Amino acid sequence: MMNDVFTLSGFNETVNHRAVVFSLTTLCYSLILFCNLIIVMTIVLEETLHEPMYILVCVNCINGLYGTAGFYPKFLADLLSSSQVISYRGCLCQAFVIYSFVCSDTSLLALMAYDRYLAICLPLQYHSIMTKKRLYVLVCMSWLMPFCIFSINIILTARLTFCGTNIQRLFCLNWVIVKLACPGISTSINNIYALASLSVYILLWFFVVWTYIYMIKTCMQSKEDRAKFMQTCIPHLISLVTLFIIVVSDLMHMRFATNNLPQSFQNFSSIAVLFIPPLINPLVYGFKLTKIRHRIFILWCMRKNSPVSA
Repeated sequence: MMNDVFTLSGFNETVNHRAVVFSLTTLCYSLILFCNLIIVMTIVLEETLHEPMYILVCVNCINGLYGTAGFYPKFLADLLSSSQVISYRGCLCQAFVIYSFVCSDTSLLALMAYDRYLAICLPLQYHSIMTKKRLYVLVCMSWLMPFCIFSINIILTARLTFCGTNIQRLFCLNWVIVKLACPGISTSINNIYALASLSVYILLWFFVVWTYIYMIKTCMQSKEDRAKFMQTCIPHLISLVTLFIIVVSDLMHMRFATNNLPQSFQNFSSIAVLFIPPLINPLVYGFKLTKIRHRIFILWCMRKNSPVSA
């Protein structure tokens, strides 16, 4: 019989510290909203920033807002509640949002790597290849591909019957839900499809490595290209390395780790992807990319010096 609710037992560790955790989480989520919205609004309102590189930064920040919206409101509500439960449908929905957020982030970072590859390795053909129309198609694909992949993943999970109700996390993940299936029910299709989905994104990571190999080879030949690489690719590299380390660490922990690890460590490992990249990315792009930094500074000065209306 299908369970109506699941229990999020990851909250057991927060029983004696909920006020502190709630305050820190509220501060963290406020910073994520503020930093990402500042970058998005700056790029949308400033026409000189309507270039592929900045549009992709904007889309990346929007994706960060989307992913965190699937976690923080529910998490904060659970901290104030006496029981930390989530409905079956809500659990599947949250799993879909978080998975699609992480995979969209990977797709967008691969697209940003391709954009930088064209700008550095093929500068003369850049504008003819990376047109606005092609850019919008690629961005749509970066979002639609994970949405389609994980819609099927969630449908495969929804067909299962569950006997367990205890999710040892602070939020729902598809693989954790599948492990609650009743004994005797085959989850082979879920496992095979999950591995096939993972292989798609492993290929994207190989593509990113390939683009950077060519970019570094090109930059070795020109001082101007080296300067362009340091200015525009370092923020992207920071985002890539951060996401890679967090996702691989969580995958290894989720698939192979035992329950002997402290619950607090397991909680940190699971939510790292929902607060480090969404917070670090807008700060890195905002401070490192000169055009965005200057425009934010100009907008801030204009607001500060504008007369207060009576």
